[in-house]
Amino acid sequence: MADRRADDTPLAPRRSLGAPGQATDESRRPLSERVSAAVSAAGSAVQQAASPSGPGTGTTTAARPSPGPSGQPPRRPRTRRARLRLVHLDPWSVMKTSFLLSIAFGIVTVVSVAVVWAVLGAAGVWDSINSTVTDVLGGESADTFDIENYVGTSRVLGFTMIVAVVDVILITAIATLGAFLYNLAAALLGGLEVTLAEDDH
Repeated sequence: MADRRADDTPLAPRRSLGAPGQATDESRRPLSERVSAAVSAAGSAVQQAASPSGPGTGTTTAARPSPGPSGQPPRRPRTRRARLRLVHLDPWSVMKTSFLLSIAFGIVTVVSVAVVWAVLGAAGVWDSINSTVTDVLGGESADTFDIENYVGTSRVLGFTMIVAVVDVILITAIATLGAFLYNLAAALLGGLEVTLAEDDH
């Protein structure tokens, strides 16, 4: 018979936490012990689920990235590209740059001509030409002929320097005029389109 309170109100029968009809020791343990046991059981279950070698090993390994759907390694990210438009050239900067480059070109021209003429003279080309002219023409006028009087090193270098100075002036002027013309064309048509990509290395 169920227990009764002092006011004769019947109490509900006590229920066991175990299986119906069975009285287990688990229901008689204190609540703190049951909570700690449940926490430890959950921790061991988590460790077993995270372990790749099965329960009880206690070792875990880092997950590796899975390959693609076809078994190939993951693709590298695409190279970023930027499409830009060249709409203006500064004529002053173009003039300075072209002037410097034209001076360098003039110096290279003078030096190269001097080297070529020195090599020809050391190889005996001028003497061979003088002897050939003497044999062909004959007479006293042929004996006094010297081709270096007409195409000598000093004359050739002087003419080369004049050409280099003219080239400096012409190249600088043409480049500056080209910058102005490009700015006009870019104002009408939009300028040149340039695609830039970042370096993969």
